[in-house]
Amino acid sequence: MFRLVLLLCFMAGAFVLPSPAMAANTKAYAPENLGNLSYPERVRVIEKEYYEQSGGRDIPDDQLEFYLDSIESGWTFSRIKNDIATSLGGNHGGNGNGNWNPGNNWSPRYVICSSVNNRYRECRTPFRGRATVTQQISKTRCQEGRNWGQRQDMIWVNQGCRARFGETSGGWDNGNDWGNSRITCESNNSQYRECRTNFRGPAQLYRRLSNNSCDAGRDWGSRSGYVWVRNGCRAEFYDSYGSNNGGGWGNNNYSVTCSSEGSNYKTCAWDARYGSPRLIQQLSRQSCISGRTWGYDSRGLWVSDGCRARFGPR
Repeated sequence: MFRLVLLLCFMAGAFVLPSPAMAANTKAYAPENLGNLSYPERVRVIEKEYYEQSGGRDIPDDQLEFYLDSIESGWTFSRIKNDIATSLGGNHGGNGNGNWNPGNNWSPRYVICSSVNNRYRECRTPFRGRATVTQQISKTRCQEGRNWGQRQDMIWVNQGCRARFGETSGGWDNGNDWGNSRITCESNNSQYRECRTNFRGPAQLYRRLSNNSCDAGRDWGSRSGYVWVRNGCRAEFYDSYGSNNGGGWGNNNYSVTCSSEGSNYKTCAWDARYGSPRLIQQLSRQSCISGRTWGYDSRGLWVSDGCRARFGPR
């Protein structure tokens, strides 16, 4: 008798099994109050939502930063979902292709910078002081001098580093590695050209902008007050003058020559009593760029990617 009653109830609709669609709709993967989540979970939820709505695209770093800031202002998950939908539809200052604009009412305090596919990338900072990693996003550990670095108003990342950067209490002084200025000098039609600088020390190549090579000593060089280029080299150069060296272009008694043989990473012994090293003379054709192909950290003085140079005290 009990089995008969159970069968009749089931046939009458007393027991309704949920469909797969109903089951999916009842399972939310994020709470409305994203402020209850840890920082990595907030990033994961926002990235997942954007990925699903955009058909498989990654959220732009500035848009992700905007949503992370907005969570602190009380934005819920539903509001972020709706804003993503609007931005992809082209009604929020964007065009539906990821060119998103938050408008003029938002002033970012942090910046997210991502090395996509292990590639080098530069990001402008919304602050003028020195930067520090406030939240690590990538599984690859971000280490300053190895896969991220900075100069005034800019940070760079490389080798898979992805993080959120904020401003430290310490400001820039006049003797940091990057100096206070950077110039672009170009050899038009492969002709020799000199560009005036206000550098206090030897110029160093920061970034090559031409398809032609920019090898030190052959395609470019520097002397007091000038950088010269030829053979079609076009590049950005920065002042290598360091703090407390007292001499700028002068020689130091203590120096170390460090060479990246076969473009391999190599560390060289450096006497820590002399403080941090600075590049005195590039000896290789390959560019020696602070933070990219040479640096100084807990392991000591290091070079990579074919850099060979002489280093001295600051």
